[in-house]
Amino acid sequence: MTGAGGAHKRVAILISGSGSNMVTLADSMTGDHPARPCLVLSNVPTAGGLDKARALGIPTAIVDHHDFKGDRAGFEAALNDALERAHPDIICLAGFMRILTEGFTARWSGRCLNIHPSLLPKYKGLHTHQRAIDAGDEEAGCSVHEVTAELDGGPILGQARVPIEAGDTADSLAARVLVQEHLLYPAVLRRFACEDRTPLFLP
Repeated sequence: MTGAGGAHKRVAILISGSGSNMVTLADSMTGDHPARPCLVLSNVPTAGGLDKARALGIPTAIVDHHDFKGDRAGFEAALNDALERAHPDIICLAGFMRILTEGFTARWSGRCLNIHPSLLPKYKGLHTHQRAIDAGDEEAGCSVHEVTAELDGGPILGQARVPIEAGDTADSLAARVLVQEHLLYPAVLRRFACEDRTPLFLP
């Protein structure tokens, strides 16, 4: 964390798509925030979030997973190389759509966060909103957790809840959950950068 004359924590953000959570995180890291973005990295060369990061003045990098078909270790080695050059203290996965192996997660253990669009431990993996609707749940939401080798299974650092309304579709529910993601992830990152890992539960 920062102190008198102290340096900011450096945050690398990994994306695969439009980067809406990335922008929210980057926009939050100003003023007295203890961290600053140092890199936005994508596994998709055409990801819309890359242009948004450049517009914000954040360095970008691309490690295209298509260049490593059948070679997950090679992909993660290239990912690590790109990250090491940026010297991050914290890594935030923000819509990064690749499953990471234990080799990667162990390398960044205790320093890597992810946001997932469900109330974990419910609905790990994909299609979370439709699964919540199909199950007849009364609420959905999002979770920020530490990244471990278990898919969407690390310690939960924050959650926000969203009621499921009559007539909701996966898309309409996703849109309301995304609003909460944009509130939750920056709040958890700020606490995490201050070495506060007490779970945060938004109403």
